[in-house]
Amino acid sequence: MAVSTQGPELTGPSMVERVTLILDAFEQRPTSRLNLDQIATRAHLPRSTTHRILGQLVGLQWLEYTGTQYSLGRRALRLGGQDGLHSQVRQAAADHLHRLHLRTGLVVHLAVLQGADEIFLDKVGGPFAATLPSKVGSRHVAYQTTGGRAMLAWLPPEDVDSLFGKRLARSSGTAGWDLTSLHRELARIRREHGVSIDRGDQTRTFVGIALPSVAAAVRDADGRPVAAICVCGAADSVQIEGLVPLVADAAAQTTAMLR
Repeated sequence: MAVSTQGPELTGPSMVERVTLILDAFEQRPTSRLNLDQIATRAHLPRSTTHRILGQLVGLQWLEYTGTQYSLGRRALRLGGQDGLHSQVRQAAADHLHRLHLRTGLVVHLAVLQGADEIFLDKVGGPFAATLPSKVGSRHVAYQTTGGRAMLAWLPPEDVDSLFGKRLARSSGTAGWDLTSLHRELARIRREHGVSIDRGDQTRTFVGIALPSVAAAVRDADGRPVAAICVCGAADSVQIEGLVPLVADAAAQTTAMLR
């Protein structure tokens, strides 16, 4: 009598199909962060199987894991999602960046959050822009920048802990921040309707120049940070109070366009 070699593993989806089902869970919103149960439900896979595959995808940078949630990682974003999303963000923000520069005469940045880093997507400004160390494509630790903190304020606190807990527990290289002071600042930003302000003290520590700045986050339909718009300039040319409503409005209008 012939013995069948087909076992339970061969009757269900293959490994490649399972990976595809898991990545497809993020298809509608590439910026989404999902927990294990949400992914397992969307992929129609057992929770234990999903957890095992997620661990491998994180290790290979197809996904990122912060706190209790997963999001698309550098590899997945680099293959298409990131370029498409970044193009959408730049397109939605373009008019608002130029309008902010024309109204204020200051340098305007557009940045996105990738893991623990802020990455500049765009930079608009006059001659003063050439004197700033920021460049399109440059990457900075998010808690050290005004725009980075504007985005971090809208992450769950446990995600912030996961991103920076070990780094801020060290005694050096934290630019005056520890986890307690960072959470205090992020709470203040939320109370101020999402507006992040640096009166020049942080940039003096970070780049050696006092550059007062104001930033606000662009958010997706789930309220997650997608990008940040930040205005900065020389200390004698920045009026913080006057910039707050302008930057907040630019971020709000960009958010509406993206949605």
